[in-house]
Amino acid sequence: MDGGPRVPEQRRPDSGSEESTALRFSVLGPVRAWRGPVSLPTGSPQQRALLAALLLREGRTATAGELIDALWGDDPPSQALAAVRTYASRLRKALDAGVLVSESGGYAVRGLPEGALDVAEVHDLANEAEKAKSAGDLCHARDLLGRALSLWDGEPLAGLPGPYAEAQRVRLEEWRLQLLESRLDMDLEQGCHAEAVSELTALTAAHPLRERLRELLMLALYRSGRQAEALAVYADTRRLLADELGVDPRPGLRELQNRILQADPGLAEPSAPAAETVTAPVRPHQLPATVPDFTGRVSFVSELIDVLASAEGRVMAVSALAGIGGVGKTTLAVHVAHQARSAFPDGQLYVDLQGAGSQAAEPETVLGAFLRALGTADSAIPDSLEERSALYRSVLDGRRVLVLLDNARDAAQVRPLLPGMEGCAALVTSRVRMVDLAGAHLIDLDVMSPEEALQLFTKIVGAERVAAERESALDVVAACGFLPLAIRIAASRLAARRTWTVSVLAAKLADERRRLDELQAGDLAVKATFELGYGQLEPAQARAFRLLGLADGPDISLAAAAAMLNLPVEETEDLLESLVDTSLVESAAPGRYRYHDLVRLYARACAERDEWPPSEPAASLSRLLDFYLATVSGVYLIERPGDRLVDHLEHTDQPGLVFPDRHTAQDWLYAEAVCLLACVRQAARTGTLRRAVDVLWAACDLAESGTNSKEYEAVAALLRTTAREAGDPRTEARALTLLSFVHHISGSRFDVALQEAERASELAERADDPLTGCWSSNISGVVSLYQNRHEEGAAHFTRAIESFRALGDRPGEASALCNLSRIHLATSRTASAVALAQQGTAMYDDMGHDLRGANGRYALGLALTQSGQLSEATECLNQALQVFRDSRQRLWEGMTLFRLAELDLAARRPAQAAVNAEAALTLLRGIGGEWRRGNVLTVLGRGLNGIGQPGRAQVCWREALDLFETLGAPEADEVRGLLTPSAAA
Repeated sequence: MDGGPRVPEQRRPDSGSEESTALRFSVLGPVRAWRGPVSLPTGSPQQRALLAALLLREGRTATAGELIDALWGDDPPSQALAAVRTYASRLRKALDAGVLVSESGGYAVRGLPEGALDVAEVHDLANEAEKAKSAGDLCHARDLLGRALSLWDGEPLAGLPGPYAEAQRVRLEEWRLQLLESRLDMDLEQGCHAEAVSELTALTAAHPLRERLRELLMLALYRSGRQAEALAVYADTRRLLADELGVDPRPGLRELQNRILQADPGLAEPSAPAAETVTAPVRPHQLPATVPDFTGRVSFVSELIDVLASAEGRVMAVSALAGIGGVGKTTLAVHVAHQARSAFPDGQLYVDLQGAGSQAAEPETVLGAFLRALGTADSAIPDSLEERSALYRSVLDGRRVLVLLDNARDAAQVRPLLPGMEGCAALVTSRVRMVDLAGAHLIDLDVMSPEEALQLFTKIVGAERVAAERESALDVVAACGFLPLAIRIAASRLAARRTWTVSVLAAKLADERRRLDELQAGDLAVKATFELGYGQLEPAQARAFRLLGLADGPDISLAAAAAMLNLPVEETEDLLESLVDTSLVESAAPGRYRYHDLVRLYARACAERDEWPPSEPAASLSRLLDFYLATVSGVYLIERPGDRLVDHLEHTDQPGLVFPDRHTAQDWLYAEAVCLLACVRQAARTGTLRRAVDVLWAACDLAESGTNSKEYEAVAALLRTTAREAGDPRTEARALTLLSFVHHISGSRFDVALQEAERASELAERADDPLTGCWSSNISGVVSLYQNRHEEGAAHFTRAIESFRALGDRPGEASALCNLSRIHLATSRTASAVALAQQGTAMYDDMGHDLRGANGRYALGLALTQSGQLSEATECLNQALQVFRDSRQRLWEGMTLFRLAELDLAARRPAQAAVNAEAALTLLRGIGGEWRRGNVLTVLGRGLNGIGQPGRAQVCWREALDLFETLGAPEADEVRGLLTPSAAA
C-alpha cells in the first residue's frame, strides 16, 4: 500500500467508456468522489458534509432547513442558507450534469449507477450473504461479508462536522460491528476458531462491553481446546459489566458458560466444515481418472453400486475389495466410484494408503489431507488421530461423500478414515481380506474370465489384429494368468509396436520358467505378472526401470532420475514416459514418477539379478546423492551469498539444478524434502556417509522452518550413529552439530543440544574440521543464552566470532555477533547490544543476505526495544517479519510476532500485544517446543491483563507455569510472580 486514498472496487468490470468514467462515492471513511479512476474535489468539511447527507438519503430530497440542521444543528450561522446554496453550486459543477438536482426548495442526488456508493454496495453484499447463508453456502456467505467489510476505510464520514454526521458515524460503526459479528460467527461455524481468537481478542479490547463479541471469543477459545480461558472470559465480562453498568451478563452468555462447564458435546465441533474461502474446495473431486477400456466385472460393478446406493438410508455403506496385486482392485473401485458419483453430490475423496509397502500412510496424515480437501483451515486441524477423526466425521455430517481408500494395509489403518455418517460411503481396496472390518460388504476379486480377458486385450490392441490371430491372443491372455495388470502390460507393448504380430507376443510369453511356476501362490503371482512386462522392455528401458526403483522416497523427479541414469533430461523423459505406457511406472504429476510398491520391489530384485556391472546400482544411488548435494548447496548459497559452508562440503561429480531466484529455489527444496531426506537416510553407509551428512547440512532450512524437523532429526541421528560405528569423527561431528541445531530449534531439549554441540566441537577439532567447530560453538552459545548461562554463552560466541573470522566466513561472523548481542542484552549492556546487532546486520546487508538479514533485524529489534527506541524496533521487527513470511520460515515468523507483542507491552499497547501473541501462538503450534510456547503464553497473559481480562490472563500464566516447571526452566519464577494476587492487581 502506498498510503494514498483507496479507490473503491467496482463490482462489475468496465465494459466501455461510459462505465470507465462513471461517478463513484465513498462515505465509509473520508467522503470522496471519483470519475472513473480520477479523484474529484469535494471541497471544505461543510461542503463534504452536505454531499454525505444527500448521498445517504438514497435519492430522497432534503430541504434547505433539513440540510442546515444537519450541518450546524441548533446553532447555524446567519448566512447558513446562502452557504448551503454555495456548497450545492460548487458540487454541481464538480459532478456530472443532472446528478445534484434542485427540487421543492431542497436538493437531491439522483441517477447514480449501480454500485456507485459504497454504502449501497455493502447493502447488496450483505443481502447476498444472507441468501447464501440461508442456502447453506457458508463459505460464499463468509466471502461476501469479507468483501463488504473491506469497503470500510477507517472512520465513516471522517472529519465531517455537524450532528447529522455524528449520528451517522455511530450508525455506520454499529452496522460494521454487526456484519463483523456475523462473519466471525460463520468463521466459527466453519471451524476457523484458532484464527478467530486473535481477531476477537483485539475486538473485545476495543469494545469491552459488547457481549456478543465476548460470547464468540468464549466459543472460539473452547473449540481451540482452551476451556479455562473461555471460562475466564465470562468471569472478566461479568466483573466488567457489574463495575461499569451494574448489570449481569445477558442470558445467552450465561447459557454458554453453563454449556462449557458441562462440556456440552454440541459445542465441541463446528456445525459445518471449515473452509478457506480462496483455496479450500467445498466439494472435493479426487477420484483418479477411470480407464477408458474398462472391461467386464459386470456382476461386481452392479453389486457394488447397489451397496453404495443404500448409503442414503444407512449409517454408512462400506465395501472392501481384496485380491492379489495386479488383479484390478483399484481399477474396479475407481470405475464404480465414477459410476456412483451422482449419488454423492458433496464430493469424492481418494487416497493411496500405500499398505503394501514398508511405510504405510499414517491415518492422521490422511485425515489432515481429507480435512483440507473438505475446506478445513490448517489452523483448525487438531494434532491427535482421535481429534482429527472426530472432526472429520463432524465435517461430513449432513453431506453425501464417497471415500475411496486404496491399497490399505489392514482394518486398523482404515477404521479412523471411515465417514461413519448416514449418506456417506467408503470403498476400500487391500491385499488382505478385511474380515475384522465390522459391517463391511466384502468382495474377493479374482482374475478375469477368459472371455473378459480377451475383451480387455482386444480393446487395447485393436479388434482387427486380434481377429486375425484369435488363438494366439487366447494364448497371450492365458500366459498372463488372466490377471488384468499383466494383460494390460502385454497388450500395451503390442499396441505400441505395429510391426509385431500377436503370435510374436505369444511366443515371447511362452517361457514358463519365469511365469507359470510363480503364478501358483501369493505374491509370486504378482512378480510373474510384472516379469511379462519387464521382459518386453528395450535394454535402455529395462536399465531405467531397474535403477530408478532403487531410490527410496514416494516418487522421483525427472531431474533426479536423469542423475541416477547419468543421461540427459530429454532422453530420461522419453524412457520414463515409455515405462508409463507399459504401466510399470506411474506419472505422479508433471515431471514426477512413481512405482507401485510391489513393482518397486520387483525392480530392485531385477537390479540385483540383472544389472551389470554389479557396482552400477550403488553407483546410480551415489549419483542421486551427488545431485541432491549439488542442488541443495545451490539453494543454500542463493539464500546466503558469500557463505563459506559450500566450500567445506564434499566434492560432487554430478551437477545440480540452477535456479533463477530464491523463491524458485525454496519451492524446489520444500517440494523435494521427503525424497531428499529419504535419499540421505538411504546413503547412511560407508562410502557415501560424508556426502549424506553434507546434504543434510546444506538443507538445514528444512529443520529451521519446522516443516520437516522430525524426519530431519531422525535422519541426523541415524548419521551420527552410523558415523560413530564407522569411526568417522568428522561426519559424527557434523551430524552432532545438526542434531544440536534441531534440538535447540525444538525449544525443549536444551541440555541434550548443549551436550551434542560441545561433543561436536571436540570431534571437529580432532578431525581438523574448523567450520563444524564454528557452528557448534555458535549453537552452544545460543543454548547457553536460553539457559541463562550468560558467561558461558559469551565465551562460546566469542570463540565462534574468532573462528568464523579466521575462516573468512563473514555470514557466520555476522550470526555470532548478533547472537552475542543477545548476551549483552540479557546482562543489561544495552548500548553494546545495539552496536553488536547493528554490526552484524550491516554485514548481512553488505552481502545481500535477505533471510539472514532478517535474523539480524530480529536481534536488533530486541536490543532497540530494551533501549527504549520503540519506533525503530518496530520497523526492524516488521521488516524481519515480512522476510520470514516470504521465506516460509514459520518458526521465525511466529517468534517475530512474539517479539512484537513484547514491544507492544513496552509501548503500553496491551490490546495489540494480545493480538500479536495470539498470532504467534497459532503459528508456533506444533513447532518451536514447549519452552517457546510458555514464553508466548506469558506475554499473552500480560496483554490480556492489560485490557481488563485478568481471568483469561491467569489461565495463560498457569499453563505457562506448568510448561516451565515440567522443563525445569528458570522462567517459572517470573510466572509465579505474575500469579500472585499483588501482581494480578
